Amino acid sequence: MSAATTRSRTPDRLCAEAVDLARGAAEEAAAPGVVGEHAGLVSEGDRVVTHFFECKELGYRGWRWAVTVARASRAKIVTLDEVVLLPGPDALLAPEWVPWSERLRPGDMGPGDLLPTDAEDLRLEPGYTGEDEPLPSAPVSEEMAELVEAEDAELTAGTPSNLPVVPTRGSIAAVAEELGMRRARVLSRYGLHIAADRWEESFGAKTPMAQAAPAPCASCGFLVPLGGSLGQAFGLCANEFAPADGRVVSLAYGCGGHSEAAVMPKPPQPAPPVIDETRVDPFPLRPARDSGSVPETADEASAELGHS
Repeated sequence: MSAATTRSRTPDRLCAEAVDLARGAAEEAAAPGVVGEHAGLVSEGDRVVTHFFECKELGYRGWRWAVTVARASRAKIVTLDEVVLLPGPDALLAPEWVPWSERLRPGDMGPGDLLPTDAEDLRLEPGYTGEDEPLPSAPVSEEMAELVEAEDAELTAGTPSNLPVVPTRGSIAAVAEELGMRRARVLSRYGLHIAADRWEESFGAKTPMAQAAPAPCASCGFLVPLGGSLGQAFGLCANEFAPADGRVVSLAYGCGGHSEAAVMPKPPQPAPPVIDETRVDPFPLRPARDSGSVPETADEASAELGHS
Protein backbone atom coordinates (compact mmCIF):
# COMPACT_ATOMS: atom_id res chain seq x y z
CA MET A 1 0.00 0.00 0.00
CA SER A 2 1.46 3.37 -0.99
CA ALA A 3 1.99 6.24 1.41
CA ALA A 4 -0.56 8.38 -0.43
CA THR A 5 -3.39 5.99 0.36
CA THR A 6 -2.57 5.92 4.07
CA ARG A 7 -2.69 9.70 4.49
CA SER A 8 -5.86 11.37 5.65
CA ARG A 9 -7.01 14.19 3.42
CA THR A 10 -8.43 16.19 6.32
CA PRO A 11 -5.74 17.32 8.79
CA ASP A 12 -6.27 16.57 12.45
CA ARG A 13 -7.70 19.68 14.12
CA LEU A 14 -5.51 19.64 17.22
CA CYS A 15 -2.36 18.92 15.19
CA ALA A 16 -3.23 21.67 12.73
CA GLU A 17 -3.65 24.16 15.56
CA ALA A 18 -0.25 23.32 17.07
CA VAL A 19 1.52 26.08 15.07
CA ASP A 20 3.27 27.56 18.10
CA LEU A 21 4.61 24.14 19.12
CA ALA A 22 5.95 23.58 15.63
CA ARG A 23 7.51 27.07 15.42
CA GLY A 24 9.24 26.64 18.75
CA ALA A 25 10.73 23.35 17.61
CA ALA A 26 11.95 24.92 14.35
CA GLU A 27 13.52 27.89 16.15
CA GLU A 28 15.26 25.54 18.56
CA ALA A 29 16.76 23.52 15.70
CA ALA A 30 17.66 26.46 13.47
CA ALA A 31 19.91 29.47 13.95
CA PRO A 32 18.35 32.54 15.55
CA GLY A 33 16.24 34.65 13.23
CA VAL A 34 16.08 32.28 10.24
CA VAL A 35 12.59 30.83 10.80
CA GLY A 36 10.05 32.85 8.84
CA GLU A 37 6.31 32.91 8.47
CA HIS A 38 4.07 29.86 8.55
CA ALA A 39 3.86 28.54 4.96
CA GLY A 40 1.07 26.00 5.28
CA LEU A 41 0.61 22.45 6.44
CA VAL A 42 -0.04 19.01 5.04
CA SER A 43 -1.64 15.90 6.51
CA GLU A 44 0.76 12.97 6.63
CA GLY A 45 -1.77 10.49 8.00
CA ASP A 46 -4.19 9.95 10.85
CA ARG A 47 -3.40 12.55 13.53
CA VAL A 48 -0.05 13.40 11.85
CA VAL A 49 0.49 16.89 10.39
CA THR A 50 3.58 18.64 9.00
CA HIS A 51 3.86 22.41 9.37
CA PHE A 52 6.05 24.44 7.00
CA PHE A 53 7.90 27.64 7.88
CA GLU A 54 9.89 29.87 5.54
CA CYS A 55 13.68 29.74 5.80
CA LYS A 56 15.43 33.13 5.83
CA GLU A 57 18.94 31.75 5.94
CA LEU A 58 21.21 32.95 3.15
CA GLY A 59 21.91 30.34 0.53
CA TYR A 60 18.65 28.44 1.16
CA ARG A 61 16.26 30.36 -1.05
CA GLY A 62 12.96 28.53 -1.38
CA TRP A 63 13.71 26.05 1.42
CA ARG A 64 11.26 25.43 4.28
CA TRP A 65 11.48 24.17 7.81
CA ALA A 66 9.22 21.12 8.07
CA VAL A 67 8.00 20.28 11.56
CA THR A 68 5.89 17.14 11.98
CA VAL A 69 3.60 16.81 14.97
CA ALA A 70 1.40 13.89 15.98
CA ARG A 71 -1.28 12.94 18.48
CA ALA A 72 -2.09 9.53 19.94
CA SER A 73 -5.53 8.05 19.56
CA ARG A 74 -8.07 9.66 21.98
CA ALA A 75 -5.30 11.91 23.37
CA LYS A 76 -5.57 15.68 23.50
CA ILE A 77 -1.87 16.41 23.81
CA VAL A 78 0.08 17.03 20.57
CA THR A 79 3.70 15.89 20.59
CA LEU A 80 6.65 16.73 18.42
CA ASP A 81 7.72 14.11 15.90
CA GLU A 82 10.42 15.53 13.57
CA VAL A 83 12.13 18.79 12.51
CA VAL A 84 13.94 18.96 9.18
CA LEU A 85 14.91 21.52 6.52
CA LEU A 86 13.44 20.56 3.13
CA PRO A 87 13.52 22.21 -0.31
CA GLY A 88 10.31 23.77 -1.56
CA PRO A 89 8.90 23.74 -5.10
CA ASP A 90 11.05 26.75 -6.11
CA ALA A 91 14.06 25.98 -3.95
CA LEU A 92 17.60 26.68 -5.07
CA LEU A 93 19.19 23.23 -5.31
CA ALA A 94 22.68 22.04 -6.06
CA PRO A 95 23.24 20.45 -9.48
CA GLU A 96 22.88 16.73 -9.83
CA TRP A 97 25.79 14.68 -8.58
CA VAL A 98 28.30 13.77 -11.27
CA PRO A 99 30.92 11.02 -10.81
CA TRP A 100 34.44 12.28 -10.20
CA SER A 101 35.66 10.67 -13.42
CA GLU A 102 33.30 12.98 -15.36
CA ARG A 103 34.00 16.08 -13.26
CA LEU A 104 37.77 15.87 -13.57
CA ARG A 105 39.34 18.46 -15.85
CA PRO A 106 42.95 19.04 -16.97
CA GLY A 107 44.87 20.82 -14.24
CA ASP A 108 42.70 19.60 -11.35
CA MET A 109 45.31 17.21 -9.96
CA GLY A 110 47.54 18.45 -7.17
CA PRO A 111 50.45 17.09 -5.16
CA GLY A 112 49.60 13.75 -3.60
CA ASP A 113 46.51 13.16 -5.75
CA LEU A 114 46.10 9.74 -7.37
CA LEU A 115 44.17 9.29 -10.61
CA PRO A 116 43.25 5.64 -11.26
CA THR A 117 42.99 4.68 -14.92
CA ASP A 118 40.14 2.48 -16.07
CA ALA A 119 41.15 -0.99 -17.20
CA GLU A 120 39.14 -0.45 -20.40
CA ASP A 121 40.59 2.99 -21.15
CA LEU A 122 40.55 3.41 -24.93
CA ARG A 123 43.64 5.60 -24.79
CA LEU A 124 45.80 2.63 -23.74
CA GLU A 125 46.55 -0.81 -25.04
CA PRO A 126 48.63 -3.70 -23.66
CA GLY A 127 52.37 -3.31 -23.99
CA TYR A 128 55.03 -6.01 -24.22
CA THR A 129 53.78 -9.10 -22.39
CA GLY A 130 56.54 -11.59 -23.20
CA GLU A 131 54.27 -13.82 -25.26
CA ASP A 132 56.24 -13.22 -28.46
CA GLU A 133 59.26 -15.17 -27.32
CA PRO A 134 61.75 -16.27 -29.99
CA LEU A 135 61.94 -19.81 -31.26
CA PRO A 136 64.17 -22.24 -29.34
CA SER A 137 66.66 -22.21 -32.21
CA ALA A 138 66.90 -18.43 -32.31
CA PRO A 139 70.18 -16.85 -31.20
CA VAL A 140 68.45 -14.86 -28.46
CA SER A 141 66.33 -17.69 -27.02
CA GLU A 142 66.71 -18.79 -23.42
CA GLU A 143 67.93 -22.24 -24.45
CA MET A 144 70.73 -20.83 -26.56
CA ALA A 145 71.60 -18.38 -23.80
CA GLU A 146 71.97 -21.24 -21.31
CA LEU A 147 74.29 -23.08 -23.72
CA VAL A 148 76.45 -20.01 -24.18
CA GLU A 149 76.52 -19.49 -20.44
CA ALA A 150 77.69 -23.06 -19.89
CA GLU A 151 80.44 -22.70 -22.48
CA ASP A 152 81.58 -19.42 -20.97
CA ALA A 153 81.63 -21.01 -17.54
CA GLU A 154 84.05 -23.66 -18.81
CA LEU A 155 86.28 -21.09 -20.47
CA THR A 156 86.30 -18.79 -17.45
CA ALA A 157 86.92 -21.47 -14.80
CA GLY A 158 88.49 -20.00 -11.74
CA THR A 159 87.38 -16.45 -12.51
CA PRO A 160 85.09 -14.49 -10.20
CA SER A 161 81.52 -15.76 -10.16
CA ASN A 162 80.08 -12.30 -10.84
CA LEU A 163 81.69 -12.14 -14.28
CA PRO A 164 79.01 -11.37 -16.93
CA VAL A 165 78.43 -14.24 -19.30
CA VAL A 166 75.58 -13.51 -21.73
CA PRO A 167 74.74 -9.97 -22.74
CA THR A 168 71.00 -9.25 -22.49
CA ARG A 169 70.86 -6.38 -24.92
CA GLY A 170 70.14 -8.76 -27.78
CA SER A 171 66.97 -10.14 -26.21
CA ILE A 172 63.49 -9.07 -27.19
CA ALA A 173 62.83 -7.81 -23.67
CA ALA A 174 65.90 -5.56 -23.84
CA VAL A 175 64.87 -4.18 -27.22
CA ALA A 176 61.33 -3.54 -25.95
CA GLU A 177 62.72 -1.78 -22.89
CA GLU A 178 65.00 0.37 -25.03
CA LEU A 179 62.06 1.40 -27.22
CA GLY A 180 59.97 2.23 -24.16
CA MET A 181 57.47 -0.56 -24.79
CA ARG A 182 58.20 -2.84 -21.87
CA ARG A 183 55.30 -1.46 -19.89
CA ALA A 184 52.00 -2.90 -18.84
CA ARG A 185 50.16 -0.56 -21.20
CA VAL A 186 51.17 1.86 -23.94
CA LEU A 187 49.35 4.54 -25.91
CA SER A 188 46.85 3.22 -28.40
CA ARG A 189 46.20 4.71 -31.81
CA TYR A 190 43.15 6.43 -30.37
CA GLY A 191 45.23 7.87 -27.53
CA LEU A 192 47.77 9.23 -30.00
CA HIS A 193 45.06 10.84 -32.12
CA ILE A 194 43.29 12.64 -29.29
CA ALA A 195 46.62 13.83 -27.87
CA ALA A 196 47.63 15.19 -31.28
CA ASP A 197 44.27 16.95 -31.67
CA ARG A 198 44.61 18.50 -28.22
CA TRP A 199 48.14 19.78 -28.88
CA GLU A 200 47.19 21.04 -32.33
CA GLU A 201 44.33 23.03 -30.84
CA SER A 202 46.54 24.65 -28.19
CA PHE A 203 49.75 25.18 -30.16
CA GLY A 204 48.89 24.64 -33.80
CA ALA A 205 48.97 26.52 -37.06
CA LYS A 206 45.47 28.02 -36.62
CA THR A 207 46.21 29.85 -33.37
CA PRO A 208 46.54 33.67 -33.45
CA MET A 209 50.17 33.45 -32.31
CA ALA A 210 51.08 31.18 -35.22
CA GLN A 211 49.24 33.38 -37.72
CA ALA A 212 51.37 36.39 -36.72
CA ALA A 213 54.67 34.47 -36.44
CA PRO A 214 57.52 35.23 -38.87
CA ALA A 215 58.21 31.52 -39.49
CA PRO A 216 57.04 28.08 -38.27
CA CYS A 217 58.65 26.07 -35.51
CA ALA A 218 59.99 23.56 -38.04
CA SER A 219 62.84 25.99 -38.83
CA CYS A 220 63.42 27.21 -35.25
CA GLY A 221 66.62 26.30 -33.43
CA PHE A 222 64.79 26.02 -30.11
CA LEU A 223 62.69 23.09 -31.31
CA VAL A 224 63.56 19.75 -29.71
CA PRO A 225 62.46 16.90 -32.01
CA LEU A 226 60.30 14.07 -30.73
CA GLY A 227 60.75 10.39 -31.47
CA GLY A 228 58.18 8.01 -32.86
CA SER A 229 55.25 8.84 -35.08
CA LEU A 230 54.47 12.06 -33.17
CA GLY A 231 57.82 13.47 -34.25
CA GLN A 232 56.49 13.83 -37.79
CA ALA A 233 54.16 16.64 -36.71
CA PHE A 234 55.25 17.82 -33.25
CA GLY A 235 58.26 18.93 -31.26
CA LEU A 236 59.14 20.40 -27.88
CA CYS A 237 59.74 24.13 -27.42
CA ALA A 238 62.90 24.96 -25.44
CA ASN A 239 62.78 28.77 -25.62
CA GLU A 240 62.30 30.16 -22.12
CA PHE A 241 60.87 33.42 -23.49
CA ALA A 242 58.38 31.74 -25.81
CA PRO A 243 54.74 31.26 -24.76
CA ALA A 244 55.03 27.51 -25.39
CA ASP A 245 58.23 26.88 -23.41
CA GLY A 246 58.30 23.25 -22.30
CA ARG A 247 55.16 22.45 -24.30
CA VAL A 248 54.57 20.14 -27.23
CA VAL A 249 54.04 22.33 -30.28
CA SER A 250 53.07 21.63 -33.86
CA LEU A 251 55.80 22.00 -36.46
CA ALA A 252 53.50 24.52 -38.15
CA TYR A 253 53.18 26.60 -34.97
CA GLY A 254 55.26 29.71 -34.52
CA CYS A 255 55.80 32.78 -32.36
CA GLY A 256 57.90 35.92 -32.20
CA GLY A 257 60.64 34.06 -30.34
CA HIS A 258 61.82 32.23 -33.46
CA SER A 259 65.58 31.73 -33.38
CA GLU A 260 66.01 33.40 -36.76
CA ALA A 261 63.49 36.20 -36.32
CA ALA A 262 66.20 38.92 -36.16
CA VAL A 263 67.88 37.94 -39.45
CA MET A 264 64.80 37.18 -41.48
CA PRO A 265 64.18 39.50 -44.43
CA LYS A 266 61.48 42.05 -43.95
CA PRO A 267 58.32 41.56 -45.96
CA PRO A 268 58.33 43.51 -49.24
CA GLN A 269 56.70 46.92 -49.10
CA PRO A 270 54.33 47.89 -51.92
CA ALA A 271 55.46 50.67 -54.28
CA PRO A 272 54.02 54.15 -53.66
CA PRO A 273 50.97 54.99 -55.78
CA VAL A 274 51.56 56.88 -59.03
CA ILE A 275 48.50 59.05 -58.53
CA ASP A 276 48.06 60.58 -55.13
CA GLU A 277 44.30 60.54 -54.65
CA THR A 278 44.53 62.04 -51.19
CA ARG A 279 45.44 65.54 -52.53
CA VAL A 280 43.41 67.82 -54.84
CA ASP A 281 45.39 69.41 -57.69
CA PRO A 282 44.12 72.81 -59.06
CA PHE A 283 42.97 72.64 -62.70
CA PRO A 284 41.59 76.00 -63.97
CA LEU A 285 39.15 75.80 -66.83
CA ARG A 286 40.20 79.24 -68.31
CA PRO A 287 43.90 79.87 -67.88
CA ALA A 288 45.27 83.42 -67.95
CA ARG A 289 46.25 84.90 -71.36
CA ASP A 290 49.73 85.89 -70.25
CA SER A 291 50.52 82.34 -69.26
CA GLY A 292 51.27 81.28 -72.82
CA SER A 293 48.66 78.57 -72.85
CA VAL A 294 46.71 77.47 -75.88
CA PRO A 295 43.22 79.07 -76.32
CA GLU A 296 40.34 76.84 -75.64
CA THR A 297 38.10 77.81 -78.69
CA ALA A 298 38.53 78.97 -82.32
CA ASP A 299 36.93 82.35 -81.57
CA GLU A 300 39.47 83.02 -78.90
CA ALA A 301 42.24 82.06 -81.33
CA SER A 302 41.03 84.45 -84.10
CA ALA A 303 40.58 87.26 -81.62
CA GLU A 304 44.09 86.73 -80.44
CA LEU A 305 45.40 86.88 -84.06
CA GLY A 306 43.45 90.14 -84.70
CA HIS A 307 45.13 91.80 -81.78
CA SER A 308 48.47 90.76 -83.03
